[in-house]
Amino acid sequence: MPTYHIHIEGQVQGVGFRPFVYRLARSMGLNGWVSNTNDGVHVEVNAGPEEAGIFYQSLVAKAPTMSFILRHTLRETAPRTFRDFRIVASQDEGEARLLLPPDFAICEDCRRELLHNDNRRFGYPFITCTNCGPRFSIITGLPYDRERTAMAPFPMCPPCRAEYDEPLDRRYYSQTNSCPDCRIQLALHRADKSLVSVDNGFILKEISRLWAEGNIVAIKGIGGFLLTCDATNTAAIEELRRRKNRPAKPFALMYPDVETLKRDTRLDEAAEKLLTSPAAPIVLLPAAERPPSGIALEQIAPGLEQIGAMLPYAPLYELLMQQFRRPIVATSGNASGAPICYEDEDALNTLSSIADYLLLNNRDIATPQDDSVIRRSPGSGTPIFLRRSRGYAPTLLPPVPPLAGEAVLATGAELKSTFTLFHAGNYYASQYLGALGTLETQERFRKTARHLLSLFDARPGAVLTDKHPGYFSTQLGRELAEQWQVPVFAYQHHLAHFAALLGEHGLLHAEEPILGIIWDGLGLGDDGQIWGGEFFLYDNHAFRRHAQFDYFDYSLGDKIAREPRLSALMACRGLEAAESWLRPKFSATEWKVYRTLQDRAPSIRTSSAGRLFDAAASLLTGRDVCSFEGEAAMLLEQMAHRYCRKHGLKMENHYECVGEGSGNISTSRLMAGILDDLDRGEEREAIAARFHHSLIKAIETVAGRAGAERLAFSGGVFQNALLVDMARLQLGGRYALYFHRNLSPNDESVSFGQLMCYFIQEAGKKEGR
Repeated sequence: MPTYHIHIEGQVQGVGFRPFVYRLARSMGLNGWVSNTNDGVHVEVNAGPEEAGIFYQSLVAKAPTMSFILRHTLRETAPRTFRDFRIVASQDEGEARLLLPPDFAICEDCRRELLHNDNRRFGYPFITCTNCGPRFSIITGLPYDRERTAMAPFPMCPPCRAEYDEPLDRRYYSQTNSCPDCRIQLALHRADKSLVSVDNGFILKEISRLWAEGNIVAIKGIGGFLLTCDATNTAAIEELRRRKNRPAKPFALMYPDVETLKRDTRLDEAAEKLLTSPAAPIVLLPAAERPPSGIALEQIAPGLEQIGAMLPYAPLYELLMQQFRRPIVATSGNASGAPICYEDEDALNTLSSIADYLLLNNRDIATPQDDSVIRRSPGSGTPIFLRRSRGYAPTLLPPVPPLAGEAVLATGAELKSTFTLFHAGNYYASQYLGALGTLETQERFRKTARHLLSLFDARPGAVLTDKHPGYFSTQLGRELAEQWQVPVFAYQHHLAHFAALLGEHGLLHAEEPILGIIWDGLGLGDDGQIWGGEFFLYDNHAFRRHAQFDYFDYSLGDKIAREPRLSALMACRGLEAAESWLRPKFSATEWKVYRTLQDRAPSIRTSSAGRLFDAAASLLTGRDVCSFEGEAAMLLEQMAHRYCRKHGLKMENHYECVGEGSGNISTSRLMAGILDDLDRGEEREAIAARFHHSLIKAIETVAGRAGAERLAFSGGVFQNALLVDMARLQLGGRYALYFHRNLSPNDESVSFGQLMCYFIQEAGKKEGR
């Protein structure tokens, strides 16, 4: 009988693919083998041409839910005779070209077993199967097998081995399989490092008691530690804020179940689907005015009307939440400015100044990850990634055909850092790695990049960076390029934003011009100024800056980003009506100093839309000094949204702010419009909504003059869900609109965008430009 070879590439390891192939082959009476290799899954069977074709088509069409097939081939090979069908040992030879599976939330089958007292894994906090559990966070090598994961030190007991070897069992070839007899061990410690207990049953009950008494407990989860406390305990939350030096930034919550969450929030079907998906992200939800669970809303999210909530995504959290039955604060386990803790010893040293108790376990984490965060715009339901990490990283599947065969590493930006690796035709966009302003975060960035490169034994042929020479990511990129003796290419920050969006939507080779609206906080421009409110035209593989917000003074640098009152002062320069509104925001000395600085010619100017949102927020919300990035803009959006809930998204009046000559957006006209409304005693919620509406009208005007029919939106400003809804409502009928789908509009997308800029550059070379 002929022999056929099938090769399947994609996300096909760690998702139960080999057991699926085995069962399908046995059901069809076929003999042969299946194996993992560095480049996917390989299968050989004895079969006639028709039967081989049916088997091949079934493999592709009925593949496991968690899998994603990128490429697949069927070919006849040299005849061999097989006596049965079996899973054979993995081969680690050849170039690695796999999609890496993310971590998967606990599945319903494992949840049922976990909570069923007749099951042998009843109450076992590390229950998994082929359909759920950690993947990316525990992988230490390829191909994906137990000996190349953090499960290697845990030999299976006979019952677990029997499940592993049984083709009809859900745990057949489950690399994360374990049970109470071959367990991963919990250990509860006090902040002074002294051991409380290693008894799993006792620990689960004790954590509940500790929360109830107001203690803060650091818990090691899938991607790192979470700092937790009772979300109904005002004193505990305030103490956590004090110890973590986090005065106002919202805390995420974990709820015991969907029903409790529904009572505390407006939870629609789409949001519930996100929460209960295998990725199980944090989802931002509108909070009830008086949440029935009793959560301390003002302490959790000061001044805000929404909360970030998630459900228990790991069996340990499921057990703890079933025991406690109330929401808990569940925020990233790190000191202020540092990356998330993921190693036991580091946590005992670092988090002991924040947590009263620490719950450790003896399974290592190979790749630390924060929880992902998503919001949905309330009107159109557009999903917006605020943080792409656990459950989604690192694999990215854009519809972009690779234009270069070599491996390429893009090192991204500074504040919302990520890197992207292109290797063997696949894209790997790292998890969120934080702001690169501390040595700890820089080392984490370097270590994570080194780990991913080592998994694939990748040696990039080019390195891509931001144009800002002061970014750590730029400096690291240059260092690696020198080490590897390969070229380094630097790309303008906002063009990378735009290119990321083009790549996500498969528009690199668009035949019609596309207008990119790229608004964020800052990025070094080609003229040496600070850009951030940009309009670019993309046509025939070339970018052109088409329009911008008028420049205003940015001489005070990063201090402006922390103090919205300074944004207002700089943006309102030359407006007589501004002084009466601005002067009370400063002491007499401050006012004198800053006005003296204003009288000088600005050394640095900016077009930042993000700083204009801060300026408007200072004037309208009174938030003049921020404790975290985006705080003032969030309050401004919320204020505008209150008005729109009562009056709708469409407004009659707006501030005419697009210049006739330059076509730029006039910063002065926008600010003057706000000041005039304030002087007339207009309702501040209405002014906030009009500010948003005026920006959409400005986009409409610029797009009309540009003659573009396709509009692409990127940059951190478009994390603003109200702005997204207004754009869809007011522009969607006339224009084709493109927003990010699998990446965040903030700087996390920049590294992927740098890669797209490189591909565009290579396409231009082929065209002779």
